[in-house]
Amino acid sequence: MRANFLIIAVALLGALLGLAVSTGMDGFFAPALPAGVTVLKPGDQRADLALADLAGGARRLSEWDGKLVLVNFWASWCGPCREEMPLLDAKRAELAAKGFEVVGIAIDEPDAVRDFLKDSPVKYPILVADEDDDASLRYGDTRGVLPYSVLIGRDGRILAQRAGNFTDASLARWIAPHL
Repeated sequence: MRANFLIIAVALLGALLGLAVSTGMDGFFAPALPAGVTVLKPGDQRADLALADLAGGARRLSEWDGKLVLVNFWASWCGPCREEMPLLDAKRAELAAKGFEVVGIAIDEPDAVRDFLKDSPVKYPILVADEDDDASLRYGDTRGVLPYSVLIGRDGRILAQRAGNFTDASLARWIAPHL
């Protein structure tokens, strides 16, 4: 009986210690921010990134001011990213008349992006950020998770941020309050 009590007490103590350590270390594994980088959060004005499109031209996020914009950070090697792209493309087509736009920002090599899009084309704009660029970090992706999405309001303010891929239902719930 005493041995059972001791085992249960040690297990509970271990669980409590693990909870305390994990709660206290939430930011421990987050990467250090490069000097001069500000991480945006909901309510902040979006950064007007200047990124290359696949033709090599410079594009700015301000081109889509006045629209509800879902900025989706992705990579051609990211399975969940590739899986959600047809969903994002379909949702864009469905809601375009309501002023909804998707802008994909590939954290990848331009040639890899072009090769992927040959077989899996989307109709929304695709921009390319160098892997060393801090674009997704500036938009709140402090853990480097892909896919990573940011919803920007018509006024250019960040409405929401989300790590991970969408389902049809989760995407609809995320967008609906802002249409």
